[in-house]
Amino acid sequence: MQVHLVNPSHLAFGVGVITPRWLYVLAAATPPAFGDPRITDETLEALDWSTIGAGDVVGIGIHTGNALRGYEIGRTARERGALVVFGGIHATLYPEEAHELGGAHAVVRGDGDVAWGRVLADCTAGTPQRIYEAGRIEPDQFLPARWDLLPPDRYMWASVQTLRGCPKHCSFCSVWRTDGQRPRQRAADLVIGEVVELRRRGFRFIALADDNFYPVSQQDLRMAARRENPQRLEELTAIRAERFALMAGLAQLPDDMVFFTQITMEAAEDPEFLEAMRRANIKGALIGVEAVTPEGLKDVYKDFNLVGEDLARRLRTFREHDIHVLGSFIFGLPSDRPETFDLTAQLAQRADLTFAQFVMLTPFPGTLDFAAWEKSMAEDQTRIAGVPLTRHWLIPKHLRPNVFSPHPVMSAEEIRQRTQGVWDAFYSLPAIWSRSRCVESLKARLAFVLISKLYRQMYANTGIATDSARVRQSTRWARWMARPCRRLFAAPPMPDLEVPGRRMSGLQVPVVEA
Repeated sequence: MQVHLVNPSHLAFGVGVITPRWLYVLAAATPPAFGDPRITDETLEALDWSTIGAGDVVGIGIHTGNALRGYEIGRTARERGALVVFGGIHATLYPEEAHELGGAHAVVRGDGDVAWGRVLADCTAGTPQRIYEAGRIEPDQFLPARWDLLPPDRYMWASVQTLRGCPKHCSFCSVWRTDGQRPRQRAADLVIGEVVELRRRGFRFIALADDNFYPVSQQDLRMAARRENPQRLEELTAIRAERFALMAGLAQLPDDMVFFTQITMEAAEDPEFLEAMRRANIKGALIGVEAVTPEGLKDVYKDFNLVGEDLARRLRTFREHDIHVLGSFIFGLPSDRPETFDLTAQLAQRADLTFAQFVMLTPFPGTLDFAAWEKSMAEDQTRIAGVPLTRHWLIPKHLRPNVFSPHPVMSAEEIRQRTQGVWDAFYSLPAIWSRSRCVESLKARLAFVLISKLYRQMYANTGIATDSARVRQSTRWARWMARPCRRLFAAPPMPDLEVPGRRMSGLQVPVVEA
C-alpha cells in the first residue's frame, strides 16, 4: 500500500513560491511502517495517475479555492481502487460534500497531525471512519515537517509555522472560526530547530506561516490590566514573552536569512516588537489593510485599522523598522464607490508599500460574510452550469463569477475592470522601478522588477481575467519567469549549521502600562 498526499491545483507553474507545509507535516505524521508517502503538489506539476493503484491511500487537502479540483482527483482515485481521505479547511466545513462529490471514504475535520496515523491504521484494517473529529490540538502536538522529502530546486521560500489561531474576528476571514481565537503557540526552540534544518538544505528565505504573528496587541494587555484580570494578563504576557524568545532565537541565525510573516497593523504601535522583528531579520509582512475608508472598515469588522493619512503613516512605520509591507486590499465592499479604487491606489503609493494585492470580495465558507450572504440568497435560484451560486466553488473555473453580491452602485464587470486597473497601475514598469529603490544594487533592482512581474502574473492575471486564453497566456509567462526567479532566492546549503544556544533564561519583555 502506497500513501499519497496531494495538493490540488488547476494551474501549474513549475516552481512554487512557498512550500505547502501541510503536505510535509502529514508526511511526518505517516507512521514509518507505511514508508515515505508520495507527495504531489499540483502547483508544480499535475498528478501522475500511473503512480496510484488499488489499495493505495490518497490524502487530499483542500481549501475552498481548490476544492473542485480536489473532488476531481478524489473521484478518479476511488475509481482506480484507492482509499480516498479528505482534509483541510474546506473539508472541515463541508465533510458531506467531500463524500458526495469527491468520492471520499473518510474526512478529517480539524488538525491532522495526530489523527492521520489513526486514519491510516483504519484504512489498512479496511474500516475507515466516515468522519474523524480531529479538533484543535495543543501546540506541543504540532509536528515538524518532513523537509527531507522536498523535491530539489522547486520552491522559492520554505515555510515554518509558529502558532495557529487568531484573536481577531474579521468578517471575511474563516481562520478565527476554524483554528480558534486562542493562539496555540509552539515553543520557540522547536521552531528554531526546524528553521535551522531548512537553512542546512539551502533555504534562506522562510515564511513564518502563522494566522497572525502578532497575537497579543498593546491594547489587549492594557484592557486585561484595566479589568483587573490577573489570570488573563499573565496568559497574554506569556504569549508575548514566547514571541520575543522566538525572535531572539531567529536573530542568532545566519545574517543572510530573511523571514516573512502575516501581521495586523496594530503592531505599528509597538516599537519594541518591531525592533525585535528587525533584529530577527523579519524583513516582510503581509498586512490586511482591506479598506481605506471608515465605512469599508466597518463593513469587514476591522475598525482597529486607521484610514487616510493616519493609515499611510502607520504603514510607513513598518518601513522605518526595515520591514517591507505586502498590503492586502479588498474591492467590492458595499460602501465602495468608483473613486474608492483611485483612493486605494494613491494610498498604496503614499504608504510606501513594497508589494500589494487587490482582491475582489468573495464570500468564503466559514466567514460571517458568507453566512450573511447565504442567508440573503435564500430565495435566489441563480445557477451556473447547474450549480447554485451559493456553492460558487463548485462552478467550473472558466464560468465562475468574480463578484457574487449585487453592488449598490457598480456592476460586477465594472468592479472587475477597476480592480484590474489598480493592479495594472501598481505593477506598471515605471511604478515597479520606482519602488525598486528599496534595494541597493542594480542587480537587486532588476531582480525586484522580475519578481514583481511574476507576482502580478501569478496572482492578478490568472485570478481576475475572465478570458481563458489570457489565463493560459499568463500561466505560460509565469512558468517562464518562475525558474530564474527561484534562483534569486537560492543559497548554498549550510549542512554544518548548528542550532543556536537555548533561549536566555529570564528574558526581559517590554511591559505595557495600564
